[in-house]
Amino acid sequence: MKVLFLLMLTFTVCGNYAVQQDEAEIRRTISQSASALKTIQCDFVQTKHLKMLNDKMVSKGRMYYQQSNRLRWDYISPYTYTFILNNDKVLLKNKQRHDVIDVGKNKVFSEIARIMMNSVVGNCLNDGKSFKSSISVVGGEWVATLLPQRKDMKQMFQKIILHFSQKQAMVTQVELLEKNGDKTVIELKNIKTNESISSNMFSLH
Repeated sequence: MKVLFLLMLTFTVCGNYAVQQDEAEIRRTISQSASALKTIQCDFVQTKHLKMLNDKMVSKGRMYYQQSNRLRWDYISPYTYTFILNNDKVLLKNKQRHDVIDVGKNKVFSEIARIMMNSVVGNCLNDGKSFKSSISVVGGEWVATLLPQRKDMKQMFQKIILHFSQKQAMVTQVELLEKNGDKTVIELKNIKTNESISSNMFSLH
């Protein structure tokens, strides 16, 4: 689930008020952009850095999002695996298994699924109960650092970092820093927004 969880610095200014003002404006822009996102489809590259083995694992795939509560991750290489979130149900599928989980009956799974969804569109910046967040400007990006506040999330992650394109005001990269020192980086590429996606893409059958 850590790998699936999907599915996001220093800013020199004069005075603390300016920092707060700029960050508030960035948050409003991201929130407005998220509200306008009806669909997202893109390729992704996921790199898992393993601290103990001093090694990394790279996998690639395709992601689909449909407002307001549908998300699909298809891992294509080096293995095939599908994760679909459709409202309160989740499908986990590979060549050997096909499992449908009722998210509403599993508190931990429900939390992970909700955070995955919110991370894709950037809504987790407004989730004050789950994360303490800050935003800075680095080059042509907005970089949001999220510190887990919930006990179950603290046990898994040190922090989550979301990289936003200033032009599109949406997430282009997610970094998950785990308590054990491992790190997962997910890069979103060839992003297309508000194009039609068949509802069959989110079927649980």
